[in-house]
Amino acid sequence: MGQTLLGGLLRAGRDPGGVLVVDRRAGRGRELHERFGVSVVPDVAAVAAADVVVLAVKPQDLGDLLDSLAPHLAPGALVVSLAAGVTTAAVEARLAPGTAVVRVMPNTPSLVDEGMAALTAGAACGEQHLAEAEDLLRSCGRTVVLAEKHMDAVTALSGSGPAYVFYVVEAMVEAGVLLGLPRATATELVVQTVVGAGAMLRETGQHPTVLREQVTSPAGTTAAALRQLDESGVRAALVAAVEAAAARSKQLSGG
Repeated sequence: MGQTLLGGLLRAGRDPGGVLVVDRRAGRGRELHERFGVSVVPDVAAVAAADVVVLAVKPQDLGDLLDSLAPHLAPGALVVSLAAGVTTAAVEARLAPGTAVVRVMPNTPSLVDEGMAALTAGAACGEQHLAEAEDLLRSCGRTVVLAEKHMDAVTALSGSGPAYVFYVVEAMVEAGVLLGLPRATATELVVQTVVGAGAMLRETGQHPTVLREQVTSPAGTTAAALRQLDESGVRAALVAAVEAAAARSKQLSGG
């Protein structure tokens, strides 16, 4: 996700000369430098010159990183954490009092600049800090600002959401193959259908129920398919799946 955000920032017009990557794995650092033209250093002390510090590590690695980062962080710097499930309070507790922290839950479509990122502000985060964090994340898609109590729901809905869509696409492609279509053709049909349906939702602004009804003729093929989905409990299963993901997110953040 860190590399995805880096790529988005540069595609949005940021100067590579103004971006510094701290990476303690030398091989990875060389790759980032060659691909993006940014400066890469192994020492966290380099963040002393940064106005904004983005933490793009796994949650289990964040504590040690914050401990090594804290003595070098410039007063007034903004810290943006992409670590899933780690609260703003947990980040603040390992940094100097008054440090501005923003927690972000992005998702993988950020890779193609169609991401959805939810942001929540820490106790010392002002409006200017939050606006700066939003500007960063908008380079890879859209943003929304929410209270931190909603972040488990966000994780379950948009954070994990792409996997649900891919799961449905897999099933639809398999159905096409069972009906005799070549796999490549079935995949193209389904992928473009999903892309087109998503574009309709976003560009028309109409409720999904309205758009669904427009496709559903009385006693037609779509009506027959939807009745089968309802009888199989697909809607209830999707709701239960999102609830399960939210519960797991809450469990992980609590730990």
